[in-house]
Amino acid sequence: GEQWAILGANGSGKTSLLNTLSGFLQPTFGEIQVLGQIFGETDWADLRKVIGVINHTVADWINGNETALEIVIGGIHSQINYWGKITPEDEKTALNVLKRYKFAYAANRTWEQMSQGERQRTLICRAIMAKFQILILDEPCAGLDPIARMRFLEFVEGLASRKRNSPHLILVTHHVEEITPSFSHVLILKKGRIHAAGKKAEILTSDLLSKAFDADLTIRKNGDDYRLDV
Repeated sequence: GEQWAILGANGSGKTSLLNTLSGFLQPTFGEIQVLGQIFGETDWADLRKVIGVINHTVADWINGNETALEIVIGGIHSQINYWGKITPEDEKTALNVLKRYKFAYAANRTWEQMSQGERQRTLICRAIMAKFQILILDEPCAGLDPIARMRFLEFVEGLASRKRNSPHLILVTHHVEEITPSFSHVLILKKGRIHAAGKKAEILTSDLLSKAFDADLTIRKNGDDYRLDV
């Protein structure tokens, strides 16, 4: 029932943590437990099937001629650039997901025709189809213009606020403004270690962030929205 955001300066260990959680990097010591399974005692290849990662690496693998609908259908079969036979049932299910997230207008738009924001939304819809239990968003707003960023964050907030049929989210970002209201917890990393972790209101403070980034920073809060001043 928790949605987490991860903050930290460049080199603080965010990417290493994500790669370890998803089983692409082995820990040198300590214990990692994901969804009740312990690294080394469980087949992590099977666990990966319920952990989705949306980053620029995944985006680079997608064929430019794939449509949004085809990409989302691939989520049913846990394949990128799905080459199998698409059934009417697959198509109907995928279209319903696109409609649910108000993205049906892009069903026949190809990957190369999509904006960066549309690509991110397509990958999230694909993750919904794959029924991931955890979805990692690794700096999803990088490269988005201000309007696309705002619309994408509204989309993420809608996903984060849903209690049924939605994965738990882990958002990695450099910008506290991207931590939407439904994110309940924050982890701050510094030099590969936990600097602070807990409920958002307790962690997003000027003092903790200033120490994490070794700079004089000020957090300003307006309702459920946060802003960081340098």
